[in-house]
Amino acid sequence: MSLLDIRVPAVVLRIDRNPFHHGTLGAVRSLGRAGVEVHVVADTAESPVGASRYVRQMHPPPLPQASPEDILAVLRRVAGRIARPAVLIPMDDASAIAVGRMRDELAPSYLLPAMPSTLAERVADKAELAAVCAAADVPHPLTLIPDSPVEVAYAMRRLGLPVVAKWSRPWLLPAGSGLRSTVLVRSVQQARELFLRTEEAGSRLLLQEYLSPGPDRDWFFHGYADHSGNVRAGGPGRKQLAWPRGAGLTAVGCWTPNARVQALAERLTGELGYRGIFDLDFRRCGATGRYHLLDFNPRAGAQFRLFADSAGLDVVRALHLDLTGRALPAGIPMAGRAFVVENYAPLAALRAAPGGRELAWYAADDHSPTRVMWAQWGRHVSRRLRERLGTTAAPTPRLIPRAASPSLTDNEKASS
Repeated sequence: MSLLDIRVPAVVLRIDRNPFHHGTLGAVRSLGRAGVEVHVVADTAESPVGASRYVRQMHPPPLPQASPEDILAVLRRVAGRIARPAVLIPMDDASAIAVGRMRDELAPSYLLPAMPSTLAERVADKAELAAVCAAADVPHPLTLIPDSPVEVAYAMRRLGLPVVAKWSRPWLLPAGSGLRSTVLVRSVQQARELFLRTEEAGSRLLLQEYLSPGPDRDWFFHGYADHSGNVRAGGPGRKQLAWPRGAGLTAVGCWTPNARVQALAERLTGELGYRGIFDLDFRRCGATGRYHLLDFNPRAGAQFRLFADSAGLDVVRALHLDLTGRALPAGIPMAGRAFVVENYAPLAALRAAPGGRELAWYAADDHSPTRVMWAQWGRHVSRRLRERLGTTAAPTPRLIPRAASPSLTDNEKASS
């Protein structure tokens, strides 16, 4: 018998167009294996997720840059087809922010955590996050927000080169603009050129202190804050390999106990009154040993299945249990467990894993998504090679490490 209330379906929502978002598949499998009826609102074009045996139905998502009204219309249409209340699970920042804003309108059709409607947007905004960390006494890299080209030069001098340049609301970046959410800049001129594109980017440019990468410096914490504010499920993890190497999302990670990271996560969510799933990225400063918060993602991280404990509890199941009024089982943390994304780290997927391992794509009970992914991945790599061989454009600024990111359109976002 399932621990979950299988009478209540789930709707997994992703606005970002990324066919290789393995976190969406993880959510589908986690709930589907427990007997929950799973609907997916995401890009359906040849999606590996759509091939999963655990998907009841794929629904077309809102268009990129859709208005809140458009997103609401899509979710209401899906709710009408399901015809009973469902647990709604955003899988990208744009979705989480939109759902937070429209919580009252969605409430009759969807079960959602109870928290302030603007909180998801506040923590996802990188300019706001600096203030949030200061108020909660959580270390955060020194961040300056210039209002003019003159202030850009001043900030660069104060921070020292290189400097991390970030757009405060990266989910607003227009497709096809060539703008990256985060880059490492090495000159005042480069930073000024970015600043002059502020209107196009749709949000403010931040200049931030650069914390250099190194062994055991990149960490993440996934958790679920229940209706009482207690952090349940999830845990701290250490990034062992990123894709691309030295920059980007977690290709290989390990569940690693870290009391300092856990305490920071619990302090921050407690101070904010946060409820629901969250994914935090940290970098340890090599000089001071302090863990600096880099990102607060108000939704499930792509590698959340790393933190499935001995009772099978992960943050997505915790959300469904809590919102349907069921108790969360007390499982044992599976420290040493690994998570591997096969298309980014194929050799790691073949190595022995004495602590246990979760693969992003392959599953013995759900083969089809793996086959679809590899076919799509081959076409993707071939296309990228043709683009590189056929261009003579000047190289783009070097991108720097980030603790975790679920999107190919945003996977080079830097950890600073």
